Amino acid sequence: MTSYLIGLIGAGIGPSLSPALHEREADHHGLRYLYRRIEFTEPIGDLIRAARLSLYDGLNVTHPVKQTVIDHLDALSPDAARLGAVNTVVLRDGRATGHNTDWTGFAESFRRGLPGAATRHVVQLGAGGAGAAVAHALLTLGAERVTVVDVDPTRSTELAARLNPPDLAGHRLRAAAPADLPALLADADGLVNVTPIGMAAHPGTPLDPGLLHAGLWVADVVYRPLETDLLKHARRLGCRTLDGSGMVVFQAAGSFRLFTGVEPDVDRMFAHLTELI
Repeated sequence: MTSYLIGLIGAGIGPSLSPALHEREADHHGLRYLYRRIEFTEPIGDLIRAARLSLYDGLNVTHPVKQTVIDHLDALSPDAARLGAVNTVVLRDGRATGHNTDWTGFAESFRRGLPGAATRHVVQLGAGGAGAAVAHALLTLGAERVTVVDVDPTRSTELAARLNPPDLAGHRLRAAAPADLPALLADADGLVNVTPIGMAAHPGTPLDPGLLHAGLWVADVVYRPLETDLLKHARRLGCRTLDGSGMVVFQAAGSFRLFTGVEPDVDRMFAHLTELI
């Protein structure tokens, strides 16, 4: 029986369902698969070195180290290099290679959960590691314009500079300030929350719910709880909504595929997630 030792590095990862999702899918494929949580209490470089010495086969990384982990890896996939963010590290043949399955996770979730949704103008809240992935996914899905709003204006400005094609700088991906949200949302087709606001540990909404309107679709990457306060307000208005379950399943499936070379059953993983939540 083939064995894998996988870890998850991040802060506050106790409630994460990634270990259970990976291990249960591995069981169906006859794999011996141990997935451990590694709380971010030491420098990320030390944790990566320890994982190498302990012969880990792979790591998932989450907040707050999706960007800082890059300096401690040997190589990056093209997507991870462009996004400047990593959520999956494959440890093989003495090398640590960073990948990003967050962006494909959100893209697949969007296609499945909001088919036909308009993407002329999408407002995105959050410009961190997951924010970079979601913005890239929206552009790849054909969004004409994505406006990113972050409490740290430097992060949103740097993200726009990194992801815009040089010949279209500022045209498709733009940075804006929180004070601009009323005007932006009045003109938007959709809204995506890529901040931690709405998680059980960070309750509330990432913006004034009074800015929502029935013409918006609203997506949230938070999956615990599945129905965030933001999505509750949106549903009351009749908005189409997308919760975070699809992104977590599709990104987990992508990581599982990279770690094992085995094709996961995404529908089965959705069923597992439903049981776990």
